[in-house]
Amino acid sequence: MDKIKVAIIGAGNISNSHIDAYKKLDNVEVYAICDISEERLNKTADKYGIERRYTDLDKMLAELPELDAASVCVWNCNHAECAIKALNAGLNVICEKPMAYNAELAQQMKDAADRSGKLLMIGFCMRFSSEAKIARDFIENGYLGDVYFTKAQYVRKHGNPGGWFCDKERSGGGPIIDLGVHVLDFARYLMGNPKPLSVYAVSFDKLGNRENIKNNVGWIAADHVDGEKCDVEDFAAAFIRYDNGAVTNLETSYDFNGEESYKNQLFGTKAGIDVAENGGVKLYGTYNDYLADINVDTANYKFASSEFDGEIAHFIDCIVNGTKCIAPAEDGIVIMKILDAIYESARVGHEVAIEL
Repeated sequence: MDKIKVAIIGAGNISNSHIDAYKKLDNVEVYAICDISEERLNKTADKYGIERRYTDLDKMLAELPELDAASVCVWNCNHAECAIKALNAGLNVICEKPMAYNAELAQQMKDAADRSGKLLMIGFCMRFSSEAKIARDFIENGYLGDVYFTKAQYVRKHGNPGGWFCDKERSGGGPIIDLGVHVLDFARYLMGNPKPLSVYAVSFDKLGNRENIKNNVGWIAADHVDGEKCDVEDFAAAFIRYDNGAVTNLETSYDFNGEESYKNQLFGTKAGIDVAENGGVKLYGTYNDYLADINVDTANYKFASSEFDGEIAHFIDCIVNGTKCIAPAEDGIVIMKILDAIYESARVGHEVAIEL
């Protein structure tokens, strides 16, 4: 069988994670790459030895009809435009999170996928980690009982990447749409994707990107420059209610004078579970009427995979074998509606209903 020919649309930092994962698959060829910045394009293409290079997406799609699929790794404001063009050209598409700039554009993306008959998968990479598989296994087998409350935290103390991330016109927002989307989707996914009903949220822009900080510098956008504007929130919290009675408490930040945290916690009638960034899965429950905590061995998990490796392998599996996608466009639209409601609630200062 011929290799799946993949195009990378957008050559920023996140494209490296996609390309690295594709390179591990024997049935895939990273066939072409496109970016509006020739400097950024050539830097990434040279790194991976990609010969077909374009600064114009329309030209690439027109000249390479043999393409099978594309990874959309551009600014949030361009997700919909690039994904729709690729779908209209007959390509299967995996689009980085968030699905789009807003829910309206996300729906347009799904409509394009429906018309084309091609796959549109959303890059909810946390769904594909070993920890996700382990946590889901416990939950689906009833070990937690009825899950009624979840905490979703992605809090950086100094983690504003700058560049397009802190430019609302290109990003759509700050940590809510960039970081919070990860743990929010993960919490909902582990709960079985309940229907969201309403959101109450607050957001703050008190600290900016704190370029004066002399240490702890680890998040730098490809287009970052010193002294750039920053008009996105730096901290937010939200309370999301679902139709099954469950609630998610979301906290997320770029800059925050507190302890960093990247984890999800789910609390059920039988037990609770922590799923942390550092590879930890921990159960809290009662055993023989004793309160007991159990650390699950994730290092030797039989079906282990990293987030991006698992995500990209699943995308290709869906294309080649028709496997049912576990990060479909439908889920992306729901998450976008929640994100839109979070921003709206923070703006108006009261609870906002979500219409699906």
